[in-house]
Amino acid sequence: MIEIALFEPEIPQNTGTMIRLAACLGIKINLIKPFGFIFSDKKLKRAGMDYIDFSDLKIYESFKDFENYALLNNKRIVKLIPRMGEIFIKFKFQENDIIMGGRESDGFPDSINNDNNPSVNIPCHGRSINLAIATSMVTTEALRQVGYFDQL
Repeated sequence: MIEIALFEPEIPQNTGTMIRLAACLGIKINLIKPFGFIFSDKKLKRAGMDYIDFSDLKIYESFKDFENYALLNNKRIVKLIPRMGEIFIKFKFQENDIIMGGRESDGFPDSINNDNNPSVNIPCHGRSINLAIATSMVTTEALRQVGYFDQL
């Protein structure tokens, strides 16, 4: 099943929104430390922590720990980045994909940007789309492609 991951999220409202999205869709969400906020932050709670009990949430201490999880579980990491990679609606998602968004301030470090994992983007006229909105758009398209909504 498609999963979501947030790499070192910095804005609690985005993280809370993504926890809520994952809970509502019944998909797993992976959060990779360090965070740019205290996990019990009031803004995080307002945006989605009331959904935490309904979410399939896993927190990783580092990207290496998360990457090991993906390798051991035959998951493909698909990075969501502003201006590189394939346009998300043209990309062929697979059932085992994890859609991973980067830090709100600067995305991914070069070590992750230059790895062998595929990248997708959402073409836009502005600087970029909010992380929670962008991840939601791409995740919905991935779920559509793998037939998730056909089962409802």
